[in-house]
This record gives sequence, C-alpha cells and structure tokens, in this order.
Amino acid sequence: MQDLKLFRKRIIPDECIFLKDDIILFSDEDKIITKWNVIKPKRDLHHGYSCYFLKEGFKVSKFYKEDNTFLYWYCDIVDYELNKEENTLIATDLLADVGILPDGAVRVVDLDELAEVLGNGALSVPMVQLALERLHHLLTIIYSGRFDELKVHIEERET
Repeated sequence: MQDLKLFRKRIIPDECIFLKDDIILFSDEDKIITKWNVIKPKRDLHHGYSCYFLKEGFKVSKFYKEDNTFLYWYCDIVDYELNKEENTLIATDLLADVGILPDGAVRVVDLDELAEVLGNGALSVPMVQLALERLHHLLTIIYSGRFDELKVHIEERET
C-alpha cells in the first residue's frame, strides 16, 4: 500500500476529507498505522496516532495534547472502502465511538447520532446493523481485558 491516499468520510456533518498530512508509519493488508495532527484546532487535542483495523471495522487512536501529554484512547466504528486502482482508502465514520480514559473508564458515545441517521435515512438499516455488530465486537475486546492487543500496534511505532 505504497503512497496510499487516506480519506475520512463523515455522515454528520456530511463531508469527505483527504488526510493529506497524515503520515503512514506502517501498512499491510490487516492494518494501517498513521501519525497525524488535528485538521481543525481543538481545545486540548493536538495530535495523535491511529491504527486502522481493516478487517475489524474500527480505528483505534491515541490522542495527545500539544505538550505531548496523553489524553485518552478513542475508537471509531468505521467502514472501509479500498480502491486499489486509485490507491485510496476511504474510512467512513459509522458514528458509534468508544473513549477509554487514562483511569480505564470506558465511554460509549454518539449512539444518538446513529439513531438520528437511521431515522432520516442517511444510513441504511444494514449499515446501522453493521455498526452495532462492530461496536459489540470492540466492546467485547475491551471488557475482556484485551484492549492491550489493539493499542500495542500504535505503541510499538510511536516516535
């Protein structure tokens, strides 16, 4: 996956952004690991690392403040569209997210947005079902104490 172009597609708001400044640290057919700075400035969040788990349907990110202080882990439930001819990967955010705080607390967020897009037709019933199945799989990993198996991919490549 040499010179792969990454895109982040969101449903709320409706946008697709080329992640032109993200640096790919590693890629194979199972995962892609990136280093990035925020696109739009945020109060605390400045930069981070992400691991796209291509076969699992989620992305795990490690968030940092500008001074390199760790904030928290953030997991997006996503759907991937790889176009080998155009050498692009579009990661569509399926809205359900999981935050893992430094104290180990787990927060599932944005399920209200998932319900909203189901209601207004922005996501089909099968796509919402897929999002919920992937969320369940991720939460099973987290609650069984196996989240270290996911975050190690980022921690091995942090620079």
